[in-house]
Amino acid sequence: MKTLVKLEIIRTLRNRKFMFFSVMYPAILFMIVSLSYKKDTAAGTTGLTAVAYLMTAMAAFGAMTAVLMGNAERIAREREKGWVRQLRLTALPGRGYVTAKIASAATVSLPSIVIVLVLGATVKGVHLAAWQWIGIGVATWAGSLVFAALGVAIGYLATADAARPISMIFYFGLAALGGLWVPLYTFPHWLQTMAGYLPAGPYAALGRSIELGDAPHAKDVTVLVVYLLLFAGAAAWLYRKDTRKA
Repeated sequence: MKTLVKLEIIRTLRNRKFMFFSVMYPAILFMIVSLSYKKDTAAGTTGLTAVAYLMTAMAAFGAMTAVLMGNAERIAREREKGWVRQLRLTALPGRGYVTAKIASAATVSLPSIVIVLVLGATVKGVHLAAWQWIGIGVATWAGSLVFAALGVAIGYLATADAARPISMIFYFGLAALGGLWVPLYTFPHWLQTMAGYLPAGPYAALGRSIELGDAPHAKDVTVLVVYLLLFAGAAAWLYRKDTRKA
């Protein structure tokens, strides 16, 4: 399993086009959207400036881009080309394959998070304590595992042709409903409540809590852990199901 994890990480890092899109797209989006925000503009009643609010949202959005968009389609194509069938001839268990895919996706998400945070600190003038910068980076990176597991599950659920559109539906839908594009405080109350139980909302809330000097809320962490177990369990089950079909 360790060998497969290493190979998956190396292969992902060598995909320059995917790396560029995954790393630079959220950073560019952050810079463009933040142009309309003044430095001291308040983000509703959140206690944060609009730029600080947007920074954590774009860091989360960037990680989602990295772990979800490429993972599902790549796995679906591996199934069609027979690579996964070859892996089944080894002693690799289903959980090993799922772990390797999640690990490689998480490796890609880290640079995208770091770049957004660096731009927030150096270009946009967001001032935080050192522990807060580190905490936001670690929390956002750890939370991205949820969406990496979702990408693996979609890769085993769909064909190569269907994996991309299905991923995009989840990607754009979760980002929009989670307040990553439009701030949650502008949503109706009922939609804000619903967003709190979808993965993207609690995911972005991890960084915002740390920006305010608090620990991530237990409810947000619990929601994300439940989704991680659900998506990872579904991915492992679909892997075993696919094995029985082979």
